Amino acid sequence: MSDKPQKIGQEAAAARPAKRGAKRDQHGWRETLRAYGRSHKVSLNDSVGRLWAQPISTLLTWLVMGIALSLPMGMGLLLDSLEKLGGSWQRAAQISVFLELRLPEAESQALSLRIADMAHVADVELISREQALAEFQLQSGLGEALKELPENPLPALIVVTPKEVERAGLEALLSELQGLPGVAQAQLDLAWVERLAAMLSLGQRFVFGIALLLIAGLLLVVGNTIRLAIEGRRQEIEVIKLVGGTDGYVRRPFLYIGVLYGFGAGLIAWVLLAFGLSWLNDAVVRLAGLYQSDFALIGVPVEEGLLLMLGSVMLGYCGAWLAVGRHLRELEAQVQ
Repeated sequence: MSDKPQKIGQEAAAARPAKRGAKRDQHGWRETLRAYGRSHKVSLNDSVGRLWAQPISTLLTWLVMGIALSLPMGMGLLLDSLEKLGGSWQRAAQISVFLELRLPEAESQALSLRIADMAHVADVELISREQALAEFQLQSGLGEALKELPENPLPALIVVTPKEVERAGLEALLSELQGLPGVAQAQLDLAWVERLAAMLSLGQRFVFGIALLLIAGLLLVVGNTIRLAIEGRRQEIEVIKLVGGTDGYVRRPFLYIGVLYGFGAGLIAWVLLAFGLSWLNDAVVRLAGLYQSDFALIGVPVEEGLLLMLGSVMLGYCGAWLAVGRHLRELEAQVQ
């Protein structure tokens, strides 16, 4: 039989007097702190050694967790990219304000400035009658026929971009614009705005639901992995408990294993997202170029990557804590 349980038990027994001693000199707290640090160092080294001794199993666990973490974050980044398609998705809710046909150009410019000063307006663009006719000639292919008209039949146009895309607010802004002097008609495709908002909301809910399911799956993966590690060290745990080792002392190496699993999985997920989005972005850029667009996918910001790493480590820690706590309760029940 291996002497590992006895060695662990001796370490735990030796640590107890330092923690429970009634008489301490003025430097006792320093010794306690050093002993606590040495205990953590031993637990960390032991955890690293056990993972290093099983490289294939450790790598597979990292890959499973990393892929599961990269899926919801990757979909979230794709949604962010789609929202920024063409600049800002609020531009899909632009209001077209047609001015009166005989309105002088100076009054058109003054009206444009007045609209720009409104609280719920983000941007305005004034298109004069001449610009509107030139664009219509170019897009319709009727340039020669339109030149034969006695006068320009198109009015000036103000394109209004609202700050917020919300039905009640857009309807109020539309009504306000319609009532301005010099405005012949104001138009807004509310159905398109609602469809776009509904699609984005659906995508966000889908990503949130997938993230919750994958997080639950990751907790199960970590918990099952830690459970197997506990079963392999049951004798050591029993010896430690018999000599008075605390639950914290027993739990510590398994928590480090969970943290290491989380750290490795987060790093793999970050790498997968970076290379995956870069690989996909090449095709997206080529496709967007065919439509004279400079659209490109958003990469993985450093802040998002660090949050991914932190979340992954916390998942590993929580999964290990839950697994060890349950098995410690089962062990105590068997002893009693």
